[in-house]
Amino acid sequence: MAEFVPALSQAVTDRYRSIPLPEHLIQLEYVWVGGLSALDMRCKTRTWTKKEAPKDVSELPVWNFDGSSTGQAPGHDSEVLLKPVRIFPDPFRGAPHLMVLCETMLPDMTPHPGNTRVHATAVFDKALGEEPWYGLEQEYTLFNADKVTPLGWPKGGFPGPQGPYYCSAGADVAFGRQVVEAHYRACLAAGIKMSGINAEVLPGQWEFQVGPAEGIEAGDHLWMARYIMYRVTEDFGVTVSFEPKPIAGDWNGSGCHSNFSTKAMREEGGYKVIIEAIERLGKKHAEHIEVYGLGNEKRLTGKHETASYKTFLYGVANRGASIRIPRDTERDGKGYFEDRRPASNCDPWIVTSKIFDTAVLSP
Repeated sequence: MAEFVPALSQAVTDRYRSIPLPEHLIQLEYVWVGGLSALDMRCKTRTWTKKEAPKDVSELPVWNFDGSSTGQAPGHDSEVLLKPVRIFPDPFRGAPHLMVLCETMLPDMTPHPGNTRVHATAVFDKALGEEPWYGLEQEYTLFNADKVTPLGWPKGGFPGPQGPYYCSAGADVAFGRQVVEAHYRACLAAGIKMSGINAEVLPGQWEFQVGPAEGIEAGDHLWMARYIMYRVTEDFGVTVSFEPKPIAGDWNGSGCHSNFSTKAMREEGGYKVIIEAIERLGKKHAEHIEVYGLGNEKRLTGKHETASYKTFLYGVANRGASIRIPRDTERDGKGYFEDRRPASNCDPWIVTSKIFDTAVLSP
């Protein structure tokens, strides 16, 4: 007798999602960063049974998970704790259900060694009055389920050369728009500070932008936007790659360009403050490259709109520089700058706090 394998149907899923739940039962999706790769994200759900929906993370219980299964603890001492730090509306289950971003903690409630958020928060807390704003440009590439062939590419072959794909429209040049639009809408419904999307230079490659967001909020929102992307691609049966060089050869890589400003940079006379900050970044270039993402040297070659990871360059409207100063910033004498060095797989908590530490806090 043939084995019965049920089909995975979105219509069937929607039927069960439409079942009404008893009053005051809310599903909380705890989300955290795992330990098996740079973009390892994990989640688990618990039921909230109190009469009132939680309005603040302080109301939410600390939970735990098996860290030996996520590369975050040994088997003989496997418990890792989840400390809620930010609440988002759940765009998949709908209101009143919530997603909960968590930090990982050890059983004594000290930060897990892989908890980079706690250090980033401490850096920002040193000078909250600076009001650091970020706009993070997350590039990524959509692949078929085989994880080998990008969307729109012929199997075992190559599409036409780069040129017509950036900000493109049309079935022959824009691949995966349904996924991108679904992700965009889900992020907005979740309260993510999404400011836009566009198709990128590599066919099958796209970008979404998070911001303006201040301080630790920027990293929180980018991590949750990545998590939502993983969930959306589940529904479409495709995969997403945040690798900085998803396709070897004469193709663009993927970055996470980080636009940055402080209150002083945005006010009159801010251009001088911006140049001083960029000069400080240049003095610690090697330190930044070291924490800006794994495999980033494959992308930062001096070609394909990058500066070499071995050098530090900055200039106005120069996308071949390490740091780009927008024309508007030069003209207005104030504004922001763009650090083009972070890779698409970077940890935004590390990157945002590192930029702030070097550009603002360093003597």
